[in-house]
Amino acid sequence: MNAETTWHYENFEPAGSAIGFRITRKLDEVQSPFQKIEIFETTDWGNLMLIDGAVMLTSRDNFLYHEMMSHPALFTHADPKQVVIIGGGDCGTLREVLKHPGVTRAVQCDIDEQVTRMSEKYFPELCESNQDPRAQLLFDDGIAYMKNCAPGSLDVVIVDSTDPVGPAEGLFNKSFFESCFRALKDDGILVQQSESPLVLLDLIKAMRAEMGKAGFTSFQTLPFPQPCYPTGWWSCTLARKGQGFDFREADARARTFASKYYSADIHRGAATLPPFVAEALGG
Repeated sequence: MNAETTWHYENFEPAGSAIGFRITRKLDEVQSPFQKIEIFETTDWGNLMLIDGAVMLTSRDNFLYHEMMSHPALFTHADPKQVVIIGGGDCGTLREVLKHPGVTRAVQCDIDEQVTRMSEKYFPELCESNQDPRAQLLFDDGIAYMKNCAPGSLDVVIVDSTDPVGPAEGLFNKSFFESCFRALKDDGILVQQSESPLVLLDLIKAMRAEMGKAGFTSFQTLPFPQPCYPTGWWSCTLARKGQGFDFREADARARTFASKYYSADIHRGAATLPPFVAEALGG
């Protein structure tokens, strides 16, 4: 290792563990009104974005998260047209959503414009669809945005948030989920990033309970690998008003776009939870 190379470690207190990246230099730093955003160049993982010291994404592995946050929900819904992404300022989830030709409108509402500006500069591949005429980028309070959505106007709501602290804290409670429930059509789907099923099962259980209090009746948690996040194993949780999470498997197999992780087989496999997770979540 040359003298200019150093390491960035993120300590994860709940698990008593850490994740590290070998970095060559800091590319940028900005203090927004909401949080501190830093960009580093790494030796093996491309660019690295930190928000308030926590790893948000790397060039190398972000596709895992963005594909699983979008495609399972969109292929589970019968005909998704109106999609809202709360958070998602790096624009990777928006890019994946707009790969679905049936989507007519995708609104991304993130409170911090600086996240998007940094992504445009250092992760331009994630912002390829920002100029799509179906895309609308808003920089506003996502909680207020959902509260003001017309009832029954949305097919899919994707909550692509940071951890439930700071600006994202209000995105994990009954009040916010009630706004999502009201804004979704009867067959609508909510999907929320739901942290590590290895060490944060209690958080996933609590989140599903809050979704239930808001009126949702069916839940599906899908684990997936995510090397840059604590424990290297992450999840998203789907919630809906109706019953069942059968997905359009034939459409997923015949999809017209490329994906690096998501497939119909991956989708089916992710829906089969490891026994310890299934037991903790009640089957």
